[in-house]
Amino acid sequence: MLLTWLYVPGDRPDRFAKAVASGADSVILDLEDAVVAGRKAYAREAVAEFLAVPQPVPVQVRVNEQMGPDVAALAGLPGLAGLRLPKVESPATVVEVASRVDVPLHPLVESAVGLEAAYAIASAHPRVASLGLGEADLRSDLGVSDDDGLLWARGRVVVAARAAGLPPPAMAVYADVADTDGLARSCRAGRRLGFLGRTAIHPRQLPVIVDAFRPSEREVARAVELLAAVAEAERRDSGTVVLPDGRFADRAMVAAARRVVDLAARLPSAP
Repeated sequence: MLLTWLYVPGDRPDRFAKAVASGADSVILDLEDAVVAGRKAYAREAVAEFLAVPQPVPVQVRVNEQMGPDVAALAGLPGLAGLRLPKVESPATVVEVASRVDVPLHPLVESAVGLEAAYAIASAHPRVASLGLGEADLRSDLGVSDDDGLLWARGRVVVAARAAGLPPPAMAVYADVADTDGLARSCRAGRRLGFLGRTAIHPRQLPVIVDAFRPSEREVARAVELLAAVAEAERRDSGTVVLPDGRFADRAMVAAARRVVDLAARLPSAP
């Protein structure tokens, strides 16, 4: 279960190994927005060279909107763990890329058209592993100025991912690297909406993200209690699980409890 993804500009190969060693669960080498037009070819070559060997953490690549050259250069590389597809507006785009590579795909919704097609994109192909928002472009397309204007869009992506059987989406980057308090508040708000984890643009953001998504002691205790009740019901061959407080447990609650327990087990204790 991943919580942090660290973006690195694709034309900064001096930062690739540092990013892999940063403690991020995954690294995203960016060939799109982080690279100016005149350095796109250089960035593609640098990323392909780095991914010619396996890496100790999963390394994804965000390709350009015109995906063909990037996909051709990256297909089959041993170090490539997945492709992030920007500005997807149609399931046909996902199907086309899936026909050319054998790695997990992570489409990003960044426009009103893409948002309307969110479920179709999320369910376009078995290779789709997650669905995400590209919030900077979406803000511009929708004409919204703050997070309140993105609430419906964020909820839409959470619902689409769940309906397609995908994991909870990760939040988009928080651009103000110095504002760690704002990042923490934003993460907590996203968590309440159903997001899990977040992409980052600087290593200093990683521990803030982890702390914001770490289950509380109360959440872990309630999850353990629920799973114990499930185990007892299975032991008794009972199809109904009743918690000590009288609530009935359904499959969604059980899945959420398992996610909480798994997440708590892999995260370091809070300082």
